[in-house]
Amino acid sequence: MEDTAAKASTITAKGAGGRRGGERKKAVPKSVKAGLQFPVGRVARYLKKGRYAQRMGIGAPIYLAAVLEYLAAEVLELAGNAARDNKKNRINPRHVLLAVRNDEELGKLLKGVTIASGGVLPNINPVLLPKKSSATASEPDKSSRKSPKKA
Repeated sequence: MEDTAAKASTITAKGAGGRRGGERKKAVPKSVKAGLQFPVGRVARYLKKGRYAQRMGIGAPIYLAAVLEYLAAEVLELAGNAARDNKKNRINPRHVLLAVRNDEELGKLLKGVTIASGGVLPNINPVLLPKKSSATASEPDKSSRKSPKKA
């Protein structure tokens, strides 16, 4: 009986600094720690592989993942609104284009970007629109009745 208690204590007891034996804690992803949906570990790996700098701070991939997540959420929200305006349930490239181009800040950020199958913004030059002849014919222009100003 004492032997089993002694064995149990040796199994659960950790070695120096907790390096040997015992149960390991379950790994918690950096994204969960940061409260993000975007993968912080993957962003860190891409930053390292890209060789953008010799050294990289521990907070850089977290910050970059947070910025990317915010931009994605912003575009998706506006595209969802555009889809709802067109009475659709799914977001397609046309809705993404309408969302980006109608937003001032996103339009500036993605100015030189072409969105495949997005089309163009609906725009008709006012000069090409037909003049309202029926309204102007029944009511004479007030500026024509005035006498010209003397210099």
